[in-house]
Amino acid sequence: MNHLPQAWGRPRDDIYGAYDHSYLPQTHANTHPTTHTQSPVVTGTSVLGLKFKDGVVLAADNLASYGSLARFTDVKRLKPFNRKAVVGFGGDVSDMQYLDRLLNSLDVQENYSGAATTEEDDGEAPAATADGEGGEDKHKAILDAKNLHTYLSKVLYKRRSDFNPLWNAILVAGLTTPPPPAPSTSTSSPKDTTTSKPTGPAPSRKPIPYLAYADLLGTTYSSPTLATGFGAHLAVPIMRRAVPDEAAAAKLSREEAVEIVKKCMKVLFYRDARSMNEYSLCVIDGKGVDLQENIKLEGESWAFAEGIKGYGTQTV
Repeated sequence: MNHLPQAWGRPRDDIYGAYDHSYLPQTHANTHPTTHTQSPVVTGTSVLGLKFKDGVVLAADNLASYGSLARFTDVKRLKPFNRKAVVGFGGDVSDMQYLDRLLNSLDVQENYSGAATTEEDDGEAPAATADGEGGEDKHKAILDAKNLHTYLSKVLYKRRSDFNPLWNAILVAGLTTPPPPAPSTSTSSPKDTTTSKPTGPAPSRKPIPYLAYADLLGTTYSSPTLATGFGAHLAVPIMRRAVPDEAAAAKLSREEAVEIVKKCMKVLFYRDARSMNEYSLCVIDGKGVDLQENIKLEGESWAFAEGIKGYGTQTV
């Protein structure tokens, strides 16, 4: 038997002759047969997301675990897409790298296809003229957070349908432009067949915070507080205590949101064996993307462990 890693288990060529590839599909003539990931090997744990009145806070630690081994301590799992969206990845790191390359190519395609490229253009439609013309038809906005989430959810669902899923749970955070208001119904008499045109500029549609989830099965949902991995069990209750609904998120300041997320990251470090005390934190608001990496936990202390009872023989 040939025990080289690339040909393990095959008969040795010098004894039995060259390996016969003729039965494989043409695309696999010089490679191995197609294999699909059945379980992730190198993984990242929780990603946290929290809305506030002007934007979204996103956080994830920098650890990638090889099984239960804390192997890689400098893996950045928050990936800015443009000045309006950031993607946070949990799960398999190699699939995260694949999606990152996919998003980079999408970003290049968007930038070279005539989409908005100036900082002054934030995706809002220009004001319509007095005759109602102009506006969105003559304007091409950049891909915002909601568009990006829709794209990624379709990619994940397609791979799941091919029985070759991307083993990730992701959060997409950023800003999105709300849909235009529905046209008002006319109250004029049936005999009045004239149509009125807008006489003033169209109302400005200010971008609003957006936070949504997607996973390897193509499951998607949105909420003012979201987390992947163990954070869904340990951090979400803490965030929901401060932000139970969208109305509470609309009253939360940026400083308060950052403080809540930092508290959750400390809880996760204490309670989640696959986390570490160094993390990345990103704030997306109208000013753009503010990404801070290699943040250390503050006030770290294990003194609370002395009061924990119930494991093994205890002397009270």
